[in-house]
Amino acid sequence: MSFSVTITAKGQITIPSKIRKFLDSRIVEIDVVDGEVRIKPVRSVAGVLADHAKGREAKPLHEIREKVWEEVARDRKG
Repeated sequence: MSFSVTITAKGQITIPSKIRKFLDSRIVEIDVVDGEVRIKPVRSVAGVLADHAKGREAKPLHEIREKVWEEVARDRKG
């Protein structure tokens, strides 16, 4: 399956409906491999995030939330 699409001035493309149906996902991963651009469906956002978390220690949500709120408060103080 091959389609030609236009890249807008903002760098956007419209993915044809046949390809969107084939992907069956609103989230995609884009890879450049050997000079080709490949678009793959992402079935689970958690799966994508897990790849970025490899080798990092898992922390409880309350610790992460606390840190984020501290950063927001510091940024608002200036």
